[in-house]
Amino acid sequence: MTRPRITTVHRLAAPGILAARELYTGCPGDVLRVAALVEIAAAAATLARTVVRLRHLDPAVITPHVTDPTDLRAVLGRGQWLPTMTGHVPAPRHDRRPAHRASASVRRRQARRASATEQLPLLPASSDGSGGGR
Repeated sequence: MTRPRITTVHRLAAPGILAARELYTGCPGDVLRVAALVEIAAAAATLARTVVRLRHLDPAVITPHVTDPTDLRAVLGRGQWLPTMTGHVPAPRHDRRPAHRASASVRRRQARRASATEQLPLLPASSDGSGGGR
């Protein structure tokens, strides 16, 4: 019976996990990558603690719905939260600029790959259609 619950939770969590993985694989600097992932985790944990506090949820009821109960304890702790640990998490501003720009080495690699696809064939086909063989 726990399998459908976890599947539903996975389906609900998939967009957020995909966004975090995209950030994990696409951000050029390790420091920025970790800082952004910490911001995401902090916002998610704050929202989870807020729901538990406002709805008076028992963590034991949530446990069958998560893959690893250790993660639940890491997010919720013992339920003794400071006011700053729960509350409203504002939506991020939508900025039209990209969040990060690829480093110079990545841009060079991308340029080399793009130019490699435009190379001329090593052995051009003969005009008589025989394939240039002997």
